[in-house]
Amino acid sequence: MKSWARGWRFWVLFGIAVTGALLLLAQDQDTLRVQSPIGADDPRFTEYVASLVGAPVLQGDAYTVLRNGDEVFPPMLDAIRKAQKRISMETFIYEDGVVGDQFTQALIEAARRGVSVRVVLDAIGGELSRESQQMLTDAGASVVTFNPVRPWTIEETNYRTHRKVLVVDGSVAFTGGIGLADHWLGDADAEEHWRDTQIKVTGPAVRALEASFYENWLESGGLTVPMLDPEQPAQESGTRTMVVWSNPTGGASNVKLLYLLALAGARRSIDIESPYFILDESTRWSLADARRRGVRVRVLTDGEITDSKPVKYSSREGYEALLEQGVEIYEYEPTMMHVKAMMIDGIFSVAGSANFDNRSFELNDELTIAVADSKLAGDLTRDFEHDLTRSKRILLDEWKNRGVLEKSREWFWGLFGELF
Repeated sequence: MKSWARGWRFWVLFGIAVTGALLLLAQDQDTLRVQSPIGADDPRFTEYVASLVGAPVLQGDAYTVLRNGDEVFPPMLDAIRKAQKRISMETFIYEDGVVGDQFTQALIEAARRGVSVRVVLDAIGGELSRESQQMLTDAGASVVTFNPVRPWTIEETNYRTHRKVLVVDGSVAFTGGIGLADHWLGDADAEEHWRDTQIKVTGPAVRALEASFYENWLESGGLTVPMLDPEQPAQESGTRTMVVWSNPTGGASNVKLLYLLALAGARRSIDIESPYFILDESTRWSLADARRRGVRVRVLTDGEITDSKPVKYSSREGYEALLEQGVEIYEYEPTMMHVKAMMIDGIFSVAGSANFDNRSFELNDELTIAVADSKLAGDLTRDFEHDLTRSKRILLDEWKNRGVLEKSREWFWGLFGELF
C-alpha cells in the first residue's frame, strides 16, 4: 500500500510539474508594446503595416461577405462544379455528413472530368472518413494530411493548420471561419446552426491565397508542382489588401503582429468579433493603450452556447479588467458565434481563420486578409451591429456580483488561457 501511495504521489507531482512547464512555455515570452505613428484611415497605413509584416500590398480586389451556411456553401459548391483546371482546398474541419458529402461528391466529379484536385486536411480537425478519402483518391484527387499524429512526432501534436481556403482555377477564392460540417448549415436560425462568415475574393489577392495553400501542401508531402497563374488584373474597387499567413514561432507571428499593428492604428473605433477571446500581455497592453487614446472598443464573443466551456471560462477571467477600462463586451446568445473579424475606424478590416487568442497568434498555422476599404469594413460592421442585437452586454457592476463558483471556474481555466 505504501508503495502504491508513493507511486500515486509521484505521478501527481509529475503531472503538476508538466502542467507548470507547459503553462510557462505558453506564456507570452515577449510583451510587444506596439504603437503606430500613422492612423488606420491614413492612405499610408496599409504600406506601413505591409512593410512590417513582410506582405505585398495588392490593389483592386473585390470582396463579397457571405453569412452563414445558407449563403456560404452554394457559391463554394458552384465554383467547384464549374472548375476547369484546378482546385486547391485546405481546411481544419471536414466531416462526413450533409455538408461534407456534398463537397466530397463535387470534388470527385471535378477530379473525374480532369480537374486537378488537391486537398490539405488537418490531422486532428479533418475527420473525414477513410472511405470518403479513398473515394476522392480513387477519382484522381490528391489528399494529404497536415502534421499526422505519430509517437515519434508527439511534440508536433499541438501545432495544427487552422487555415480555411478554397481556390478554384486561380480566379476565385473563399476564406474565413467556416469549415465543412453540418453545424454550419442554415442561417444561424437554430442552436445547432452556427453563426459564421466567409469572404469570397476575386482579383490579385487570389494568387496570394493560393500560395498560402501550397506552403502547407508541400509541408504535408504533396508531390505535384505548385501551379500559380499570373495575378488577376486589378478591378475598379479601390481596395488595398495584404494576405498574411503564419506558422508556429518563438517570436511574434506575422498574423499576431498584423493584429497588434491594426490595434495601434485605431484612432476612433475597434470592433472585434471572435468566438475565442483570450488575451496575452501584448494584446492586453494594446487594448489598454487604445482606451487610453480614447478609442471605443467593442468585443463580441460567444456565450453560453459554445463548443468549449473551459475556453469560455478562461475568456471570462479577463472580462473585469477590460470592463474597468471601458471596453464594451457582448456575448452572442442564439447559437455558437464563430465569426473572426476585426474592423478599425470603419476603414481597415482583418478577417480570416484566426481567433483573437494565443493559439491562433502563436501555435496554429493561420490565414488572414487585411483590407483597407470602407465598403468591406461597412459590410462587416453592419453584420457586427446586427449580431449585437442578438447578444447580451456584460455590465461591470453585474459582472462583479457573479457567484463564487463562476469566479472559481474562470480563475482556474484562466491559468490555461495561453494553451487554448
